[in-house]
Amino acid sequence: MTPTRINRRTLMVGSMLMGAGVRAFASTGGAGNWPSRPIRIVLAGSAGAGGDIFARLIANPLAKTLKQPVVVDAKPGANGLIACDTVAKAAGDGYTLLFAPSSSILINPVIHPKLPYNAEKDLVPVAQVGAAGILLMTNPSTGFKNLADMVAYARKNPGKLAYGSWGTGSSGHLAMEGIKAHYGLDMPHVPYKTLVGEVTDLIGNNISVAFTDIASPVQHMRQGRLVALGQTGSQRWPATQDVPTLAEQGYKFEADGWYGVFAPAGTPQEIIDRLNAEINKIQKLDEVRAQIEGQNMIVPPGRNATQFAASIQKDAAIWQGLAKVTDLRDK
Repeated sequence: MTPTRINRRTLMVGSMLMGAGVRAFASTGGAGNWPSRPIRIVLAGSAGAGGDIFARLIANPLAKTLKQPVVVDAKPGANGLIACDTVAKAAGDGYTLLFAPSSSILINPVIHPKLPYNAEKDLVPVAQVGAAGILLMTNPSTGFKNLADMVAYARKNPGKLAYGSWGTGSSGHLAMEGIKAHYGLDMPHVPYKTLVGEVTDLIGNNISVAFTDIASPVQHMRQGRLVALGQTGSQRWPATQDVPTLAEQGYKFEADGWYGVFAPAGTPQEIIDRLNAEINKIQKLDEVRAQIEGQNMIVPPGRNATQFAASIQKDAAIWQGLAKVTDLRDK
């Protein structure tokens, strides 16, 4: 793939996220006796999928540390837009948080210019959770063993090999559209509302290939019900060490994905600081680290909220540049 040129809008979207982090630290509101009641984490994804697993890995020990219940509330659909909108419109009091994959944060503002919320003003980066890529999966009946097999079939059978993702504008959607553009393929897109539905259809051979998150298909791979053709990112991930990256197979795409915790704008600095420190500390616990790696991700470097916002700006240039190349923006 040829390098993409990042225009002014791409940089502005990245900058707005970093700016949100700066505003959070500039907040002068006091945390008072926070938390004095249960905290709600709105999940941009479906119950039982990878995001739900990671959200609960953080929520359960966080509840013990904060001495208040931390409830995970799944709101799937629209590549996380519904969940993001819910939190964007919530009070900035530390009792409503967002747990979202990178694609929901980085891609939605470019794919959907008329969002029902203002990402620049309404969502504040708190902490990164995990780092990994995504998996290119197939049903064993295809006989595909790697990316080259899929590309060869798609070239010989234009329009016949449909692929799935967990929604229009998801990183899986963008990644496959990039592959299609690079190799000149005609592969229809089948967007799913949830990862669970997508993986279920892949196992049932209702769809032949799909990009999924890094965790959901791992057990099915071990049981022989699914086959991994490749994985994105800068390295091979803990539970899929035998699966070559797409870059190793000749398609250079090394952007890593992650999950992130975000808060509504106006959340006091003390709460942002406390949440960031506790979430970073939780991920370094031996038992939590083992579970994160068991779900095929790694523990990210410990960053404060400002540093996390800066890393979002860097990632935004890659994903949003790809979104423009593949022309997925709402017309």
